[in-house]
Amino acid sequence: MKTERIKIDGIPATVWGEGSDRVWIAVHGNLSHKEDEVVRLLAEAATERGYEVLSFDLPEHGERKGDPTYLCKVQNCVRDLKTVLAYAKANFREMNLWACSMGAYFSLLAYRDEPIEKCLFLSPVVDMLTIIENLMAWSCVTESMLQEKREIQTDFGQTLYWDYYEYVKENPNTRWDKPTSILYGSRDMMQAETIVRAFAKEFGCALSILKNGEHFFHTQDQLDCYQAWLRDQL
Repeated sequence: MKTERIKIDGIPATVWGEGSDRVWIAVHGNLSHKEDEVVRLLAEAATERGYEVLSFDLPEHGERKGDPTYLCKVQNCVRDLKTVLAYAKANFREMNLWACSMGAYFSLLAYRDEPIEKCLFLSPVVDMLTIIENLMAWSCVTESMLQEKREIQTDFGQTLYWDYYEYVKENPNTRWDKPTSILYGSRDMMQAETIVRAFAKEFGCALSILKNGEHFFHTQDQLDCYQAWLRDQL
């Protein structure tokens, strides 16, 4: 499979495959990168079916680690997703979306008004507000405290940012009309199954649940299930 590493307005990206006018934009999750295992498996399956795949590094991930000037905040990620989509529009006729974990959340905000043909979500975060508010509660951080200090480092290794929290509150997921299929693990500790089921029901998404699957699909059984799901969906 041919791969080409490019920069899209400074964003490190990889193009997988060649000679197609149909593309899957791949948005990775937290602690991942543009050429992670689940992205590579997507590229293998998609290129076999005549697509190309366009993956890229989110801020503070992959080749962008160590840049303190552009953090992995929702505002920056939404901006980058729109930049990548603009590139895709200029180079492909048909655009599809694959997104994992928090990448799915950023996609819901950035692409809800865009011409996406089909979407595949792996272990998606669809309710970031609940995750942030749970982290605040576990860390005994109130909204007024966060507003006053602007950022607070938690004992869980995550930094809470007021502008991130404020953006999430002001931009709820109210519309998603793309044909979407979700693969979710029953032991996902990041986003509750009730939340994912409610999202799927509200927006008419097909939902597949892997029994004993985790948020991070990494065991052979989990990856086998993921590959079978990809073959079925593609």
